[in-house]
Amino acid sequence: MSDEIEPEPQPKSAPADRALNGPYDEAEANAVRPYVDLGGVKIVPREGLGLRLEVEEGTGRVVAVGLDFADSSLQVQPFAAPRSSGLWHEIRDQIQQQILSQGGSTRVVDGPLGPELLAQIPAQAGPGQPPVSRIARFVGVDGPRWFLRGVISGQGAVDPAAAALVEELFRSVVVVRGSAPMPPRDLIPLHMPQGATADPGDQQRYLEA
Repeated sequence: MSDEIEPEPQPKSAPADRALNGPYDEAEANAVRPYVDLGGVKIVPREGLGLRLEVEEGTGRVVAVGLDFADSSLQVQPFAAPRSSGLWHEIRDQIQQQILSQGGSTRVVDGPLGPELLAQIPAQAGPGQPPVSRIARFVGVDGPRWFLRGVISGQGAVDPAAAALVEELFRSVVVVRGSAPMPPRDLIPLHMPQGATADPGDQQRYLEA
């Protein structure tokens, strides 16, 4: 019999009004609102929004959705999660350790979406240039049987007005979990919108929403 102690289930981390103001489960989404269907997530098109699908080199699998808006970048990824417990507390700790191991710095702050990780991440500088870093906000929301992670950079990480716009964009995302069994932490499959075309030589496929 193993003496290994199972980790305690973590509570879900989400805004109190998540079901009303998002991020939404597919069952909570406005049925008549137009969306860009990307498989695991649906995005509301809006003026000034650029949509970028991030593709895994070699496999061609779409692994993240990038949204460019309000001089900011928002990367979103949907994951399968347990029905009754949350993933964000554990995942946030893992992200924090990874950034610290790269020589960056982090702190946990209470944001509009709940606890988030504010990070300074080392970035590659040009030859002869002093070391540089970029600021990013890691946010996460636990929903019903899914977890949605976001990474905010650009003005949305440092300017309150831009941050509010990007937070609203994140909250407008609809997560499509589906009914198929999936292990917790597995990426919910993403795909190109129907009828979209992409440059096969570009690992980042750009669309206009």
